[in-house]
Amino acid sequence: MESHTPTPVTGVLRLCLHALLVGLLALAALRSGGDAAVLAAACATGAVYAAGALLPAVRPRSGAAACWLALLGAAWLVLLALTPNGLWTAFPLYFLQLHLLPMRWSLPAVAATAAAAIGGFVLHGQPVTPGTFIGPLLGAAVAVAVVLGYDALFKESERRRELIEELVSTRAELADAERTAGTLAERERLAREIHDTLAQGLSSIQLLLRAAERALPADSPATGHVRRAREAAQDNLAEARRFVRALTPPDLERGSLTGALERLCEAAPGPGPVVQFGVSGTPVELPTPYEVALLRTAQSALANTVRHAGAGRAEITLSFMDTSVSLDVVDDGRGFDPAREVGDTADGGFGLPAMRSRARQLGGTLSVESAPGQGTALALTLPLPGEEN
Repeated sequence: MESHTPTPVTGVLRLCLHALLVGLLALAALRSGGDAAVLAAACATGAVYAAGALLPAVRPRSGAAACWLALLGAAWLVLLALTPNGLWTAFPLYFLQLHLLPMRWSLPAVAATAAAAIGGFVLHGQPVTPGTFIGPLLGAAVAVAVVLGYDALFKESERRRELIEELVSTRAELADAERTAGTLAERERLAREIHDTLAQGLSSIQLLLRAAERALPADSPATGHVRRAREAAQDNLAEARRFVRALTPPDLERGSLTGALERLCEAAPGPGPVVQFGVSGTPVELPTPYEVALLRTAQSALANTVRHAGAGRAEITLSFMDTSVSLDVVDDGRGFDPAREVGDTADGGFGLPAMRSRARQLGGTLSVESAPGQGTALALTLPLPGEEN
């Protein structure tokens, strides 16, 4: 006979129930004055109980448990028919019925057991007093209250255990996500720094050396040195660009910015809005910091749309113009009041300030148009860089 989940507490309760039933059966046998029939009925009831307690098949809400309870009840009724002292054995039977049977069957079974106990006591010609009725009924009420209270505490304990396990799992996932985000952010920073400093400097050196090489006479002894210096600068510029490409986000490693945005829209988590992607104008090659800023802005805006907007439809548009490139993210969600934008909140308020910071670093602008119930439109505009080589 198993409980919900084997624990030290349930083990102690089970032993107490065993001891209570055995003690009450022994009391009924002793008070019968050595009546052999009563002794045999008490032993039979105890044997049936022991068999069920040892059988693994006797589990809560099982057919085996119902059959065992029916057999145990029949043995107890025989004992009750032989001696009024069998009345007290009804108390542990209440707990067994409440524990092993579904609630829709256990309560009627408890009521029937209490009625049988009272009827058996009265039929034996015992004096009828208020205690004759109050005792079994009060015992049944106490048993119901104890079992229901224990079940409520057990369910609450299980919910808390599941919540703790979920929190531990979520904390581990969050730590992994933070490490990954930190790694990607550092890769982006290094790529940006190499591009904006080392690569730009080498490009300028190469241009200056090329101009110097053209200005020198063909037979000048310095011409060869200048040419070798220019070639070294060119080789190092190519190596710096390879470093930048190696440090780009994984979404950009597999192709162009347009392809990365298309994959982002196709991979939008469900249930969520239907996301469409479009390109306007003639795509041009953009520096890595530009592509990273546009991709990260699209990812953050789309994540906010999925988590907070409750939108049914969203659209991302990448537009290439003569002097600038822009990214527009529009949804038909619940919208919000941009005037109430905050810098850092638990529900993701850090997204817009981070987008604005990226835009400012590249000389661009970020605009947000929204109102409660009217959706949201976000636009990032970056000026196209001039010729770098």
